[in-house]
Amino acid sequence: MTTLVGTKGRHVLAEYWGCQADILGDKDLIKARMEDAARAAKATIVFSAFHKFTPTGVSGVVVVEESHLAIHTWPEEGYASADFYTCGDCVPENALGLLQEALRAERTHFLVIDRGMPGATPSFKVRPNEQEALGT
Repeated sequence: MTTLVGTKGRHVLAEYWGCQADILGDKDLIKARMEDAARAAKATIVFSAFHKFTPTGVSGVVVVEESHLAIHTWPEEGYASADFYTCGDCVPENALGLLQEALRAERTHFLVIDRGMPGATPSFKVRPNEQEALGT
C-alpha cells in the first residue's frame, strides 16, 4: 500500500460481513484478535477495554501509542465494523486480513483515509475501496 508523503495518519474503516456468530459474541476472542491486529499493524499497545452486551455483541478498543483500533459486533447479523487509526510507521491495512480471517468473514469492505495532509484542503484524502488487496 502506498503512503502519501506528509500524511500524519491513516484511518481505515472496515466492515466484515458473513462472520460466525459465536466468534462475534466472544469478548475474550475478539479482544485477543484485536490485539493481534494491533501488533500486525506494527502498533504499540497501551491498554485494551472490551465489553460484552446482553444478550449479544461485543464492543472494544485497543489504545495504541499511535492512536486506536476499535470494533463493534452484531452476532445476530453476522456483521462487525472496525476502525484502525494510526500514525507514524504503523500500517493499519495489515490488520484487515488478519481480522477477516479471525472473524471468518465471507467478505470485507474498507476505506482508507489519509489524514493530516499538510497544506491540503481538506486535510484528508479518501482512497477508493481497496478490497482487491485482500483477495476478496
